[in-house]
Amino acid sequence: MSFITENYKLAAETLAKAFAKRGMEACYCATVQEARDQVLSMIPEGSSVTWGGSESMAEAGVFEAVCQGNYEFIDRKAASTPEEARALYGKIVCADYFLTSANAFTKDGMLVNIDGASNRVACIAHGPANVIVLVSMDKICTTVEDAVNRIRTFAAPPNALRVGAKTPCAKTGVCADCLSPDCICCQILVTRYSRVPGRIKVVLCGEKLGF
Repeated sequence: MSFITENYKLAAETLAKAFAKRGMEACYCATVQEARDQVLSMIPEGSSVTWGGSESMAEAGVFEAVCQGNYEFIDRKAASTPEEARALYGKIVCADYFLTSANAFTKDGMLVNIDGASNRVACIAHGPANVIVLVSMDKICTTVEDAVNRIRTFAAPPNALRVGAKTPCAKTGVCADCLSPDCICCQILVTRYSRVPGRIKVVLCGEKLGF
């Protein structure tokens, strides 16, 4: 076991206590495979399941497993018209489980996310009965300000490339704090407390996932 792996394990124990004080549950998985299995074990068969854009969940194979499993999958991309999208969103916010990641988190147990369309941060804040957050340990930050800086420096530019956004960072690789029509940093959500105990469950992964 490497010193980094051992440190992640120790840090996760501390983080679990910090998240618990904020009404959230957290557990640690050393590998991506263990994290995938842990997420799936939290979702009873027959549950309605949906998600926001999450490279971490996709890389871990969670989305594929849900699509192939015995769940009521609500596909956010299934709508072909604005009217269908609005009706579908009504189902999404009432889902049993919402799967997502976090762009960053703080050492005292706060989740920090920045969003463009903002459907993801909306569902983290309110709506689905359960929210499962899969996030790798390399996204730990000291403060909320550090977390926002991390997201804008390391996560937003490659994510802009992924979605084909016509933003300055997609051209230069560096955040310009833009007000572009394609801006993917429209809403910043800091989840500092969950008033519904255990609604948000955080799976911390010792291997790198996402941006």
